[in-house]
Amino acid sequence: MLQVKNITFGYTEKPVIQHIEFSVEKGQNIAVLGESGCGKSTLLKLIYGLYDLDEGHILWNGTEVLGPKAHLVPGMPFMKYLAQDFDLMPYITVAENVGKFLSNFYPEQKGQRIWELLEIVEMTEYANVKAKYLSGGQQQRVALARVLALEPEVLLLDEPFSHIDNFRKNALRRNLFAYLKSKGITVFVATHDSTDALSFADETIVLHKGRILEKAPSKDIYNNPLNKYVASLFGEVNELKLSQITFTEGEDESILLYPSQLKVVENGLLKAIVKQCYFKGNHYLVKAVFDKKVIFFEHDEELPLNLEVTLMIA
Repeated sequence: MLQVKNITFGYTEKPVIQHIEFSVEKGQNIAVLGESGCGKSTLLKLIYGLYDLDEGHILWNGTEVLGPKAHLVPGMPFMKYLAQDFDLMPYITVAENVGKFLSNFYPEQKGQRIWELLEIVEMTEYANVKAKYLSGGQQQRVALARVLALEPEVLLLDEPFSHIDNFRKNALRRNLFAYLKSKGITVFVATHDSTDALSFADETIVLHKGRILEKAPSKDIYNNPLNKYVASLFGEVNELKLSQITFTEGEDESILLYPSQLKVVENGLLKAIVKQCYFKGNHYLVKAVFDKKVIFFEHDEELPLNLEVTLMIA
């Protein structure tokens, strides 16, 4: 179990991480979501032991994670951290980069392990290509394979798919997270992509200005967001008064609705003017104006601009 106990840290006197506390069971996949600058990368670096905490403690199975003051080479040996810069050696091959930290004592087993990892990240055909000739996305896939080589107990991934094209990214996510789950490796993924959270994470941590807003199963956070900031991490979101969208006799509370939760009807309460339609494949995302306020909803057909439509909760 990983235990983060009331930690605070700042690069200067101003704290970047403030009084964060949570625990994670072995083998869980945790997504860390939040806007740029909220402390996602810093949190991963602290868990790895790259910095000394100002306050608090981090423990893995009872062993305290300590920073540079305690270790000549920062970082815990049972963890691996993949930063946004990949730190590959440019003048050696892909296979050599992946096997850099593997023992040469059993060369056959080492070769098999390298090949297994290259298959996971779909880079076997580049095994003998020098890293300097790879694209950014290919380098990122090699870096992923390398951090897996010694099979860490805890894996910390900072935007691990940011340079990878979409058609590769989806298959890579499935292969990688299935492999990590089968090995019981605890994973933290700092990401801007809500797909990492909704499709693969057991739980999501939402950070805002260095503090935890929510930590819960990803589905629960999506279905019941704490506020508009949390909901907006998963895409467009509308903030409306309940009375604007449906008949109500109780308190007129504010509600948050994703575009998929609004539909066009003949006699809805909310009247909006269509301003733009964005084709999304199996539907259109429609931008409209209601009461001088922009709202978004989904529709299965493109709507004429400046058309007045009425909406209700889907």
